[in-house]
Amino acid sequence: MPPISVLVVVLVVVAILASAIKIVREYDRLVVFRLGRLIDSKGPGIVFIIPIIDQVQRVSTRIQVFDVMPQDLLTKDNVSVQVNAVVYFRVLEPKRSVVNVENFYQATVQIAQTTLRAVVGEISLQTLLDDLSAVNARLQEIIDEHTDAWGVKVSNVEIKHVDLPQDLKRVMAYEAEADRVRRGKIVAAEGEFQAAQRLTDAAALMADQPNAMTLRYLQTLVEVAAENNSTTLFPVPIDLFHQFLGKKGEEKQG
Repeated sequence: MPPISVLVVVLVVVAILASAIKIVREYDRLVVFRLGRLIDSKGPGIVFIIPIIDQVQRVSTRIQVFDVMPQDLLTKDNVSVQVNAVVYFRVLEPKRSVVNVENFYQATVQIAQTTLRAVVGEISLQTLLDDLSAVNARLQEIIDEHTDAWGVKVSNVEIKHVDLPQDLKRVMAYEAEADRVRRGKIVAAEGEFQAAQRLTDAAALMADQPNAMTLRYLQTLVEVAAENNSTTLFPVPIDLFHQFLGKKGEEKQG
């Protein structure tokens, strides 16, 4: 056999062996078809296939993410909102993701968009704003139920943004401001009520002890006297001197 023919044969054999050996990464799987029939999913590591007879399709098992484009939706109470979300999913069964659906990624995107529209249409705006975690859980449950037949597991669905009309934003801002004013007035009234209660208790206590009222009066005079920038006139009650007048009268009689 001429040397050129030998070289050609060697190159052909090397090419066939090279096409028969596949290196599969840790996060990938090879779905193998033999003469059009599904054999199995293989990997990771070195995978041997039969050239020409076997056909393979590589599938990633890593978590994938996509954005659900903003959609103009109508809530249950007929409020127009614009909502977008993000979906996290991964392939658990590569064979089903290849055999049961033509493009599992595009199919998951479409089912997420339609599910978002359906779920938002079933709830009110107040529920959408106040109980967002329950809405996310409901979205995940429905999407995962549909994608289970494709070997796809939806791990998380999060609504990223809810855009409200401008007039509705103004109304909600007015309502929030009114609520803050109401709560402020309630707190101030509660403080006045507690202060009145304490003053009433103090007055009742001082009514039983006249000397306590006198001491409190004198303490107030000391506090006012500490301010040197003004002159303050205090009327002195005659009752304050009864005790002294009584003592002087007794001394004279003695």
